[in-house]
Amino acid sequence: MTQYIKADKFYYPQETKSGGYLEVTDGHFGKWLSDLPERAEVLDYTGYQIAPGLVDTHIHGFAGHDVMDCDPAGILAMSRELLSTGVTSFLPTTLTSSAERLTEASKTVAKVAGTEEGAKIQGIYFEGPYFTEKYKGAQNPSYMKNPSLEEFANWQHAANGLIKKIALAPEREGVADFVSHLTKQGVTVALGHSNATYEEAKRAVQAGASVWVHAYNGMRGLNHREPGMVGAVYNLPNTYAELICDGHHVSPVACDILMKQKNHNHVALITDCMAAGGQPDGDYMLGEFPVTVENGTARLKDGGNLAGSILKLKDGLKNVVAWGIASPEEAVRMASLIPAISVGIDNICGQIKEGYAADFIVLDKDLNLLATYLNGEKVWEG
Repeated sequence: MTQYIKADKFYYPQETKSGGYLEVTDGHFGKWLSDLPERAEVLDYTGYQIAPGLVDTHIHGFAGHDVMDCDPAGILAMSRELLSTGVTSFLPTTLTSSAERLTEASKTVAKVAGTEEGAKIQGIYFEGPYFTEKYKGAQNPSYMKNPSLEEFANWQHAANGLIKKIALAPEREGVADFVSHLTKQGVTVALGHSNATYEEAKRAVQAGASVWVHAYNGMRGLNHREPGMVGAVYNLPNTYAELICDGHHVSPVACDILMKQKNHNHVALITDCMAAGGQPDGDYMLGEFPVTVENGTARLKDGGNLAGSILKLKDGLKNVVAWGIASPEEAVRMASLIPAISVGIDNICGQIKEGYAADFIVLDKDLNLLATYLNGEKVWEG
């Protein structure tokens, strides 16, 4: 079956097309046409704009469910509920935990991947456990250790090969060898929760690491004598910075500086959302830690540190435009194509392109989310 979507604007990877019609055939994107074929079935979104479905490559939980609950039904519920945030593809994200618990989390996601009815599971992201304590954030330091290829191989086996990305601290022992082996296997290595010097970070990047975990947060800052992790984020080319644009984790000014340093094509908007996302204020858990959610933030009860976020990716997209630090085109790309590129899944999602699954969102002129489509079918409406 073929239908044609009529809209004011279509966000393509490298350009924005005004007006016209986007062909969708059997759940896949076709061509963009300026004129309508005869006797065509039209889906009329005049006054609105069409963007690719958003891609969240760093998300721990949503709607009361957490990846570390190791509950198949919870992962599926998270997938369904994410449609209301404009997300159509995501990487369920683990936390630093015991080897056994991480094996269980891997098995759980692998068990349901491919059966989800909502946002598509495009892999697993292991945030940890190879971090260092100084910038532990809301991660349990008692499980932090040096990287092990054997241990990772066990997790990847449990995950049926689904682990697409793993984060570690560059100053850990054996990092260069670990990074080199994993990147050859097609696994993206991210750097964060780290007190590394600029040189330590640079060595990890030279070994193949290519992503910075939530830039600025959980890492040694920039000093004029020791540029540190933040200096490495700014200065090392061909790397991608995750960024939480909720206005709490990073000031809009610091977000702007990062975008100017790396350019918008190397910044991936993420949420780092935890189970309380989409839920009322109150008390929640992030992994093993009690968290209080109020005033738009999730904070550890013990110490008050930020503990993930309750950000929805559609709002991060809107924020960077409202702050005047990105155009709508740049914002859409940073929330869809760039995250997909950063973990090597841009061949299946993150862009409107002929032959790709027709996963897309409908936005009004103020970038508010009106509807979410998966495989050409409307699956959520505001």
